[in-house]
Amino acid sequence: MPPSAGLGPLGRRLFAAFAVVALASVALLTTAALVGTDRGLSSAHQAERQRTADRVAAAAADAYRAAGGWASADLSAARSVATAAGAVLTVRDADDEMISDDAGSGSEDEHGMPGSGRGHHGQGAGSGPGVSAPVVVDGHTVGFVGLVFSAGSGSAGRSVAWGWVAAAAVGALALALAVSWFVTRRLTAPVVRVAATARALAAGDRGARARIDAPGELGDLAHAFDAMADDVSHTEQARHRLAADVAHELRTPLASLQAGLEELRDGYTEPTPDRLASLHDQALRLGRVIDDLGELAEAESARMSLHLAEVDLTVLAGAAVAERKAELRTAGLTVHTVPGPAPLPVRADADRLHQALGNLLSNTARHCRPGDTVTVTTSATPAEAVIEVADTGPGIPADELPHIFDRLWRGTRARSKGGSGIGLAVVKELVTAHGGTVTAESGPSGGTRMTLRLPRATPQGPPLVSGPGTKPRIASRANTPRGI
Repeated sequence: MPPSAGLGPLGRRLFAAFAVVALASVALLTTAALVGTDRGLSSAHQAERQRTADRVAAAAADAYRAAGGWASADLSAARSVATAAGAVLTVRDADDEMISDDAGSGSEDEHGMPGSGRGHHGQGAGSGPGVSAPVVVDGHTVGFVGLVFSAGSGSAGRSVAWGWVAAAAVGALALALAVSWFVTRRLTAPVVRVAATARALAAGDRGARARIDAPGELGDLAHAFDAMADDVSHTEQARHRLAADVAHELRTPLASLQAGLEELRDGYTEPTPDRLASLHDQALRLGRVIDDLGELAEAESARMSLHLAEVDLTVLAGAAVAERKAELRTAGLTVHTVPGPAPLPVRADADRLHQALGNLLSNTARHCRPGDTVTVTTSATPAEAVIEVADTGPGIPADELPHIFDRLWRGTRARSKGGSGIGLAVVKELVTAHGGTVTAESGPSGGTRMTLRLPRATPQGPPLVSGPGTKPRIASRANTPRGI
């Protein structure tokens, strides 16, 4: 299998980079090893040659001492040591005159003795490296011995060392390439898998997931991608449900309105006030659904259109209750307010927040029974400002509670009361846009508590007050009751 198989462009580039680094490193280390080995072997050989020269000089000194001079000295023992070391022996006296030259390539000097001419320490003929040593007898230097080694001396050890270095370099390069291949695959496989999954998602396969268990940031990338794919799938499902629910909400009043108008057009019925009022009600219902959808779209984009300022949440809650008090009393409800600390500053868009509170109160008015009580409480924690809208109504079934803030979702009671299922979705969008949360609780014996939490702000001046005399920009549109 070629090195680049299955890696993709990024993997091939990464593997090539690893390979270049490995090759450069191995080449540098191999060169350093060869140079170091060569110098080490040369130094060792030179030291060994010098020790041989010292032994030859000692043998020559013994011969000089035994003969009482160079004239009749027997140098056979010195020659034997030199020959055993593979060297050619040259002996000179203290005046640098040739005594013996085993190379036999010298010329006669002025004394008629064979030699190779005068040279420092009596280096004789030869083509290889040479060493010399003084011949010392009774503390006096009486001559010099020179050893000339052949040019190939010591090459065997160098060849062995270089062979091992070359083998180690090849093995190191192979190992480096294998590790580079493995690391490249480990690094790029998750990226390749995520890219393939992204292409599958783009092609319409909404069930495609990377499902990669990789270490570190690559694993985080894969998990984040899968989470994003899940969100995309859920969003698309919600969009399909939204389209179906909107079509359903519009179909019924539109069909009734169309049928009534056709009857009037064809003369099957008279345009009596009751008949016209019925058609007018269907048109109003269509208008309410369309208005609710527009309000939801506006709430979803609220994060980009918020006009934030410092707002006193206690005053704003009181203003929202005052505006909805007539609606709540018309529904037969008793309203209580429990104001918290004043001022209770939050950083918010007063109009949007007023709209969210208004929707909560309208939802309570729609679903509570005559005689029930509604209590609006503002309070504070060190980090949050809290508004609670609690009622003594029939409550929300436990299986419906997790869905009440979903778009166009309507519970059993909401369907019977004709709610659009948008009001609480608008509340959630607006509160989330402010960085807050909204939750709902309902006990088995009835009663519902809606809790809205917003981050507190440090007071920096007079807060914005949204009271009865200040008409919020959007709250006026929220006067129409919203259902779950």
